[in-house]
Amino acid sequence: MLGASELDADADFYEAGGDSLTAFQITGRFQDERNIEVPVSLVFAYPTPRELAEVIDTDF
Repeated sequence: MLGASELDADADFYEAGGDSLTAFQITGRFQDERNIEVPVSLVFAYPTPRELAEVIDTDF
C-alpha cells in the first residue's frame, strides 16, 4: 500500500508515510481478501504490520 519495497514487518506505518487514506485502503484490502472488517483505528493503534497482524489473528 505504501509502495516501498524496503519495508518489513516492523516498519512503522507513520514513518513510512502512511496516512488516513492509506489506512482505509489497508482495511479495505482485509475486507476484500479475508472477508473481515478491520476497524481503521487498529491501523493507527498498531502501526507495524507485525503488531497489526497479531491483533487481527487474535481478535478476528
